[in-house]
Amino acid sequence: MTVSARIRFVLVGTQHPGNIGAAARAMKTMGQARLVLVAPERALDEDAYRRSAGAEDVLQQAPVLGTLAEAVADCRLVLGCTARSRRVSLEELLPADGAQRLVAAAAEQAEVALVFGRERTGLTNEELQLCHAAVHIPSDPAFSSLNLAAAVQVLAYELRLAQLRDAAPAPAPEPGFREAPA
Repeated sequence: MTVSARIRFVLVGTQHPGNIGAAARAMKTMGQARLVLVAPERALDEDAYRRSAGAEDVLQQAPVLGTLAEAVADCRLVLGCTARSRRVSLEELLPADGAQRLVAAAAEQAEVALVFGRERTGLTNEELQLCHAAVHIPSDPAFSSLNLAAAVQVLAYELRLAQLRDAAPAPAPEPGFREAPA
């Protein structure tokens, strides 16, 4: 099983099916395919499939579960994406740091999850308590509201970079370069 196969994107309480489709597209462009839907307000519809633009398979394979606890029950690492600080005491990570942790845990055969909340209100405090840390995209505080699919794209991109860094071979030493003796 590949590292990507152990990383799931969990969308909680999504209000607009089109945003689910756009999120699936964002994931697929970065090599991610595991989408889990938790209690979406509406079922996938024509708008979701149209906005997925070639990522219909991601939508078709996405299980729909009733609670976030069900969606992350087997995960060793769960990171919740949040736009603002809450009363829940969680370590806050930048997207690149969160992605690196997810990739490292998945490389050790662990199931991991990246959780996104509702478009208007995000994750509840109770949902954040199911997470091990929070990921915060450092947007402009004067206008910090990102579209769900845009947030998924940022994190999928950071995951892609982390996976590419881990897969890259170590650079060869320069010709004539010798390491100092230990």
